[in-house]
Amino acid sequence: MRYLFSTILLFLMAFTRTAAQTSPSAFLQYELGTRFTPHYKVVEYFRHIAATVNTVKLETYGSSYEGRPLLLAIVASPENMARLETIRQQNLDVVAGKTTASQPVIVWLSYNVHGNEAVSTEAAMKTLYTLITSRAALLQNAVVIIDPCLNPDGRDRYVNFYNSIHSKVPDATPFAREHDEPWPGGRSNHYYFDLNRDWAWQTQQESRQRLLQYNRWMPQVHVDFHEQGVDAPYYFAPAAEPLHDAVTAWQRDFQTQIGKHNATYFDEKGWLYFTREQFDLFYPSYGDTYPTYNGSIGMTYEQGGSGRAGLAIRTRQGDTLTLRDRIDHHFTTGLATIEVSATNAGKLVSEFSKYFQDARQQPAGDYKTYVVKAAGNPEKLQALAELLRKNEIVAGFANSSTGASGFNYFTGKTESFTVEKEDLVISAFQPRSNLLRVLFEPVARLTDSVTYDITAWALPYAYGLPAYALKQKLNAPLHDVQEKPVPAQPPAGNTYAYLAPWNSIKDLKFLAYLLNRNIKVRFAEADFTINNVNYPAGTLVITKAGNGPLDALPALAQKMEISLVKVPTGFVDKGADFGSDKMRFIRKPKVAVLAGEGASSLSMGEIWHFFEQQVDYPLTVLNTSALYGMNWKDLDVLILPAGRYTALNDKAVLERLKDWVSNGGKLIAMEDAIDQLAKAEWGFLLKKDAEEKEKDKKEEEPKDPYTALKPYGNRERESVMQFIPGAIYKVHLDKSHPLAFGYPAYYYTLKQSDQLIEFMESGGWNVGALKKDDYLTGFVGAQTKARLKDGLVFGVKEIGSGSVVLLADNPLFRSFWENGKLLFGNAVFLVGQ
Repeated sequence: MRYLFSTILLFLMAFTRTAAQTSPSAFLQYELGTRFTPHYKVVEYFRHIAATVNTVKLETYGSSYEGRPLLLAIVASPENMARLETIRQQNLDVVAGKTTASQPVIVWLSYNVHGNEAVSTEAAMKTLYTLITSRAALLQNAVVIIDPCLNPDGRDRYVNFYNSIHSKVPDATPFAREHDEPWPGGRSNHYYFDLNRDWAWQTQQESRQRLLQYNRWMPQVHVDFHEQGVDAPYYFAPAAEPLHDAVTAWQRDFQTQIGKHNATYFDEKGWLYFTREQFDLFYPSYGDTYPTYNGSIGMTYEQGGSGRAGLAIRTRQGDTLTLRDRIDHHFTTGLATIEVSATNAGKLVSEFSKYFQDARQQPAGDYKTYVVKAAGNPEKLQALAELLRKNEIVAGFANSSTGASGFNYFTGKTESFTVEKEDLVISAFQPRSNLLRVLFEPVARLTDSVTYDITAWALPYAYGLPAYALKQKLNAPLHDVQEKPVPAQPPAGNTYAYLAPWNSIKDLKFLAYLLNRNIKVRFAEADFTINNVNYPAGTLVITKAGNGPLDALPALAQKMEISLVKVPTGFVDKGADFGSDKMRFIRKPKVAVLAGEGASSLSMGEIWHFFEQQVDYPLTVLNTSALYGMNWKDLDVLILPAGRYTALNDKAVLERLKDWVSNGGKLIAMEDAIDQLAKAEWGFLLKKDAEEKEKDKKEEEPKDPYTALKPYGNRERESVMQFIPGAIYKVHLDKSHPLAFGYPAYYYTLKQSDQLIEFMESGGWNVGALKKDDYLTGFVGAQTKARLKDGLVFGVKEIGSGSVVLLADNPLFRSFWENGKLLFGNAVFLVGQ
């Protein structure tokens, strides 16, 4: 017995000694809070802990675009670690309704989704260490999952910047160099995407890999750690309104319980904090809302600081905020959240089970089934089905036709329609019912008009696919995978040309592939008929003439899932023959985009990602300073992302740019970059500027002398009268113009500003117009709504032999607005050919 006791004592001493030696400060050889830790050292620390402590399991679940590893540390008691896979599987069984077994609560802590909110990863190391030492008792009723850095590329961008330039003694002066990040900052990932807006859309590599793991575990509690402005005190739940009505009473109540528990620690320390302000639960693709719509208690915690704070900064109140302070605050809320979750583990798991039981048996919301039609575009329907699959939303394709009635997204009316074979059918009677409801709701109901992000995102509009929402369950036989049309074997005989469709990004990628290999391609400027089959404008024509044998083309098209049509002649039944100048030759363009000071990093990143990751076509990235001395002859297309460019205020630069366009160049201007061109007299006006000119011509009417007397307390409400955080409008398209090829006579745009272009009476083409009553869904302030009519969203201004493509709205928004991608491709490859 004495020998056994001595052995146990020696083991405990050894464990304590190991734990003491592996504190973050001991391992890193500096105190946490005295410098920022590069990602590779964070990885080394987590790997060391997992190798020396049996209560931590480390998984490398993927890598960033720049090759940095993405990690999950799963922390559990020895007993729970021994049955970890059983706990995970039983938790999924709860979601599926196969069991209601009681088990530990799963708490997931996510750090550093925004790279320059760099305190989070430092706090993650301290939290891990404390859980395996002084607070190990918390693990009896909780399995804790720690993702120490969701965005290592952005974080290292910030850390490398700061560590390379900060003063020996941190300079707390707010305007010191170390508090001024260079463009693009460390907030975003490699492609300058905000990963905290990408949870549902999963457009980025980091998001896709993380969501695979999240859906393998499905935690009951999820915390997303952030930073906000330097002068703001700490924020924690409960969240601000608007809360989507899909958020349950239990989720609201337990957020409050967690908030009160966090407050006890902050009250004891005298730390300032706030709740129920600014950070709402509405937009579905955040790190708090996405878990919430998947049954979790999803929360954001915000520490003051962010990329401006460095190691120390003086606040407006005259206090000095240090990195140590920021670590302590995040560390405290993280442990407090685990505490209250472990204490309430039984109730959390029970309510989690009820959440999914209700979703399967009595889904909330008005609509119980959604039907989406391909409308001649099976590629887009397949892309939508893939997005649903990534989010574990069960959908199927109809086996046969049946009659139904439902809300038509495109007309806004309840109508009878036919569910046809291969329509996508999604039932609300499933575990992910609430997420489905949020992603498909035709009209998002806001409980408060002051919100943090876009207020409309319904997927039928984002994908441009006709859809119906039904109030009843549709009992139609379905199958899992859509039957893809098998390309017909080319008929025997002469091959004069191949025809390829043009209505999806897959077709755009096929064109890019051909151009990259110097295969000559034309497109039809108008509809034509050959062999009694009609082909729409935009159809790609690849002739043997100029290319030689095309024997390898069918196999390539089949691999890229493109349906080619082989034709033996260039003589058409109706329309232009293949040798006509109405079959426009596509010159392989040299394309560049501006980046750097003045450019929106988000807008530029969307363009960069589009070319490199979606269509695989070379893109030259130019610093904005290149405008002053570049060789314009080397360039065919220049893209101006959203932004305000100092160079465009330089008359000499503007003249060279105009000369380049006149000589055949193509300028694509997006969002507020259009405003600068309009003011520089490029031959078009913004609608609001035109209205101001008209107003100046008229005599001013007498004004109410008391208009300016407004209550100070209503200032936030007054401001929303001109607010448009993101609403959906119907745009009327001129289908005969190449910018609109591949589309029906309409397009659904996500408007985030009141910017419209005045209709061009000459020298240009009004391709995409808003008319009266084209608003569909999302919040728009009263004054802004009154202005958003009778103006141009998309247009082309012709200057000499070149053109300026005007995109007042962003068709690539966050890369989830799938229906805009072909329009952007038209702007690059078809317009002006």
